[in-house]
Amino acid sequence: MFHDLPVLRRLHGRPARLLRRWLALSLLLGGLVTLFLPASARGAPGTATVVSARDLPAGTLLRAGDLELADLPDDVRPDGATGLPSAVEGRMLVGAARAGEPLTDVRLVDTAIPGTGDPESSTVPVRLADAGVAELLRPGRRVDVVAAAEAGREASVLASMAVVAAVGTQGTGDPRASGAGSKGPLVLLSLPSEIATRVAATSLERSITVTLR
Repeated sequence: MFHDLPVLRRLHGRPARLLRRWLALSLLLGGLVTLFLPASARGAPGTATVVSARDLPAGTLLRAGDLELADLPDDVRPDGATGLPSAVEGRMLVGAARAGEPLTDVRLVDTAIPGTGDPESSTVPVRLADAGVAELLRPGRRVDVVAAAEAGREASVLASMAVVAAVGTQGTGDPRASGAGSKGPLVLLSLPSEIATRVAATSLERSITVTLR
């Protein structure tokens, strides 16, 4: 009977060794799975990113209350994003943004108008006399605003280096209509506040067009 004791000892120790090996293998496999998971799934710390605090329309001149910081993992943080609210404040949003959307450099344009000496700007909607001209415009484009010649008055430049904030769609008619008397979609222009007021008032009395920079 006693000659079977070594065999019993070996059998008794085997479950413990198997358990240790199983635990070691489990830890190894767990580490490999974690290594290949994306950063968001691993719970990796994110990078502070400026995002919109709420739904914002195109043409919004961004203020502190429009922005907030969110931690985004590097694998989902878009190129051109920033973690500095000061780099975004005072710039114009060229397209609508949903709440929580990262505000990247391609979505923003500077609103400072060279030579005006006026840091305060406003966004004014104007409807251009020719729909064909409006089709050439894109957010961020700089234009000169011109009041057309009519009723014995010569054409005059109302504003230089205005920034196109957004181009709307026509409410009625063929959006590609052009020619005399046709009207284009509303165009949002960023201008120093005093000039923006003059452009808005003139657009009620005279046809407005733009020249491209």
